[in-house]
Amino acid sequence: MNSNFSRRDFVKASAAAVGGISMASLPIETFANSSVDDTLKVALIGCGGRGTGAAMQALSVKQNVKLVAMADAFRDRIDSCYQNLTTEKEAGKGVKSRVDVTEERKFVGFDGYKQAIALADVVILTTPPGFRPIHFEEAVRQGKHVFMEKPVATDAPGIRRVLAAAEESKKKNLKVVVGLQRHYQKSYLETYKKVIDEGVIGDIVAARCYWNNDGVWVNERQASQTEMEYQMRNWYYFVWLCGDHINEQHIHNIDVINWFKGGYPTEASGMGGRQVRTDKKFGEIYDHHYVEFKYADGMILSSSCRHQPGTVSDVSEHLIGTKGKATEGRIFDLKGNTIWRHKGEGDGNPYQVEHDVLFDCIVNNKPINDAERGAKSTMTAIMGRMATYSGKKVKWEEALNSDINLMPDTYTWDTLPKTLPDKDGWYQIPMPGKTRAV
Repeated sequence: MNSNFSRRDFVKASAAAVGGISMASLPIETFANSSVDDTLKVALIGCGGRGTGAAMQALSVKQNVKLVAMADAFRDRIDSCYQNLTTEKEAGKGVKSRVDVTEERKFVGFDGYKQAIALADVVILTTPPGFRPIHFEEAVRQGKHVFMEKPVATDAPGIRRVLAAAEESKKKNLKVVVGLQRHYQKSYLETYKKVIDEGVIGDIVAARCYWNNDGVWVNERQASQTEMEYQMRNWYYFVWLCGDHINEQHIHNIDVINWFKGGYPTEASGMGGRQVRTDKKFGEIYDHHYVEFKYADGMILSSSCRHQPGTVSDVSEHLIGTKGKATEGRIFDLKGNTIWRHKGEGDGNPYQVEHDVLFDCIVNNKPINDAERGAKSTMTAIMGRMATYSGKKVKWEEALNSDINLMPDTYTWDTLPKTLPDKDGWYQIPMPGKTRAV
């Protein structure tokens, strides 16, 4: 599959986030599952913290929307989310009044997403990323508009499923937004205009990006849990669910470079490991990755992500050009003098803007579909993980066509995931030079 993607395709969805920019309407082919009245019915699939936040944002748009169904593998997640959405001091009166989820429309378990999707016009997909391909596939099969969080998969077979569903979603004229919200952030959009449209820094010859900070939560194992429940409760530390933090978090920064570069890397090589986060409660993932991504014209992206408490925090992207340098909202000449800065006037919250854009496009039948872009930036992060885990140079085509399938064959609480602990509770850690690349 061609790894190149035009800059026009990259910015098509993002442009609507800036005031005064409009997008041409498509001929109406399928206005997917519109309600008889003007209410857009929303289903939330995945009721954790990000799902709760995404639901609040969807219910804060100006269009007439209602949350009518919720689904999660865990009942306590549904209950907590529902309470947050219906408590005025948490969500606000406007959100509370838009929640209409009866007990019969709260679906618990691995298959509940199918029933919830069936009740909605728009679905929000915010489970752990490993489930995103099957949930997106089902939403498209049922003809629903979609907001789905990044990343959109954790392995290459999952990416291929998302890409296939993306093509089908375009045929059905479905609107799809992926939660790579920098595409909807005014400071990034205006920087893009300066760097790419106006060519202020000249040709981009190198790039750097970082997601370096302390790390995230840990959920301790409980005696009553099956292995499946434990891994799902502690999902961030298992590759089939999270994809490692290079995929779950650092995808944001990698995606920005892909966006500004107008394409995807052709190969990756790198290194990583577990130096600080070594306890068995941290599952199987690394605490640091460093990857050099090479693009078709030879440009190198130096990519670094780290979860190590007490170290320097840095979440940023940097472009080096023949005439200057750029980062979010700021451009420098080659001597380091600031020559342009984003003023930040009237900037919306990008997490809210992405929902505002989605629902506007649904109601007014404007084209928007982030699925392919989201899948290919996710694949970039996965390719980087393949390189750090194996210590090998990994090429785009072989990575995308990899047959390494991380997902369980079935989904029940008694199913054994493919990664299991030894008798002492330790998981096997990927070992460069020994772990298979693709």
